[in-house]
Amino acid sequence: MTAPIATIRAGDADRDTTARLLGLALAQGYLEMPEYESRLQTAFTAGTRPELHALTADLPVAHLRRNDPARRAALRRAARRSVQFHVAGYLAGSLLMLDIWLTVGLTAGSWYFWPVWPIMGWGIGVICHAVPAMAHGSIRPTRIA
Repeated sequence: MTAPIATIRAGDADRDTTARLLGLALAQGYLEMPEYESRLQTAFTAGTRPELHALTADLPVAHLRRNDPARRAALRRAARRSVQFHVAGYLAGSLLMLDIWLTVGLTAGSWYFWPVWPIMGWGIGVICHAVPAMAHGSIRPTRIA
């Protein structure tokens, strides 16, 4: 038998999440310092999840999470890391094509430099990925508010 929602106990992780949301609300100007301190103290003494939910019920929680500086930094790191993987794959593929071209040239005497086309095409894709990721830390288009 499951417990009714009003009696679900709050754990340390629940309290930490609420405290982090309250900190974001303070940093983004939704709370003043005295109200933040009061809510924070209540959060760490809360015994149930509904008590914790009541502390953030009047705050725009989705907006707080979207504008979280830690989240933005993580997205920037992920975007840069994806560009690094893309460039590494591009370089490995280019070297493989150049090796094939050189092998065919030495063995068959056919020296037409065909790798220029796939290298150039793939390079355009890498540039189209890298420029937005390095410019503003995301490959998603910017939103106009």
